[in-house]
Amino acid sequence: MIKFLGQCVQNLFSAIKYTLKGNLRFSSVIAQTASIGFDSLGICISIVFIAACVIALQVAHQFLMSGGDSYIGGFLAVALIREIAPGFAAFALAARAGTAITAQVANMQITDQIDAIEVLKVDSVGYYFAPRIIAGALSCFCIVMLAELIGIAGGALVSYFSIDLHPIRYFNSVWLMLVLKDVYISLLKAVIFGGIIALICSTAGYNTRGGAINVGKSTTMSAILCTVYILVADMVIDILFYMGNVR
Repeated sequence: MIKFLGQCVQNLFSAIKYTLKGNLRFSSVIAQTASIGFDSLGICISIVFIAACVIALQVAHQFLMSGGDSYIGGFLAVALIREIAPGFAAFALAARAGTAITAQVANMQITDQIDAIEVLKVDSVGYYFAPRIIAGALSCFCIVMLAELIGIAGGALVSYFSIDLHPIRYFNSVWLMLVLKDVYISLLKAVIFGGIIALICSTAGYNTRGGAINVGKSTTMSAILCTVYILVADMVIDILFYMGNVR
């Protein structure tokens, strides 16, 4: 895993160098963003929405019995924006789009398409990695932003039908308890998670050798590694921004 991490860092620098030289095509970024973001939008938002509804359903009666029903919206919004939305959306994105990236790059590797690109004196790492990393970051950013809004709305819906909590009281607690810092950090997480997914999955595909059976192995490995690295990145970000400072 450490060796793979080193390869990811090398590939990231190659992609940055390729981009700074002005070789990156905007059309490639748009195509990859459409492929990664649009195709994963439905499943990502659905998972976050369902998670928000389930949490609201579980805590609504407990808050009501303790007289804290007015804080349901704020509690759910903070939990959703800090952890649930960026985390769940990233996992869904890795499962849906990340594995597809690995399979694409791995197929190009075993069919010698990457070697053909290098024969033309093109940096294959930059050519294949840069648009995917940028597209992954942009896609995850947009998906998480939409998922947070829809998740909060889903919590309001469940709270209204389960304990008859008026939406005005719900959204008032959201307004009082949520701070902009949480939103900024959440969107920062989304950008980092999206870039990590694209980088890891592209590297796993790029390292694939052999035949079609190894494509499946690389795809499985990329999904596992994405989960591990996303959790580690999430912990590091929380330590940097929240340790010793609750708000």
